[in-house]
Amino acid sequence: MTYNLRIADIPETERPRERLLSLGTKALSNAELLALLIGTGQGHGKLSAIGLGQHILQQLSESQREPLEVLRDIHPQELKKIHGIGDAKAATILAGIELGKRAYQSRPVERTPIDSPKAAADALSHHLMWEQQEKFAVLMLDVKNRLIGTQVITVGSAIETLAPPREIFREVIRQGATRAIVAHNHPSGSLDPSSEDLQLTRQLLGGAQFLQIPLLDHLILGHGGFSSLRQTTSLWNECPQSD
Repeated sequence: MTYNLRIADIPETERPRERLLSLGTKALSNAELLALLIGTGQGHGKLSAIGLGQHILQQLSESQREPLEVLRDIHPQELKKIHGIGDAKAATILAGIELGKRAYQSRPVERTPIDSPKAAADALSHHLMWEQQEKFAVLMLDVKNRLIGTQVITVGSAIETLAPPREIFREVIRQGATRAIVAHNHPSGSLDPSSEDLQLTRQLLGGAQFLQIPLLDHLILGHGGFSSLRQTTSLWNECPQSD
């Protein structure tokens, strides 16, 4: 496919919209998906929408990062620095990105049994997954591990946040929960626990044991992934929970 052609000059069966409708979204390249968002090209030699999409991705890759990773968190003013992107196209692209995030994060979870780390991560992803600030949240469950509610306890800087055990268990008790899962995000995307993460988990496990409110897990979320400290550490063997 030649990217400096107008979409109207491309055979109908090869056009992004027609290919998407007949083959599905996964059949399209990133440049073609961007082309469908931005519509028509402008400037930069009057590139087609597909050519402009490819140009955007090339410009973003100059940061030595994956272009879609850059695009996911880009500021409007940064996006408008790319030749051919004005207010309207920047707004359209950012709206598409945000809608994608919300579609990923929006899942029916109320009163759903939380029976795995993945189920817990899904329930908390709306609060934590793509955040640029570190947040600490608690997921509160009933005796059958059904979700009662979620609550963000603290919001920190992009580097660290503090989550006093007292504040966490106060919310758990207030909601009438009988067990809990805690989680926080790493804005860097790393899923490895820090020494502070491990120390806090030990404190929480001790408090949960004393209060007889089992702490089922501590999750780390970031950039679409998650890890379970219960699965990756021996902390629950050191401080068993009555779950």
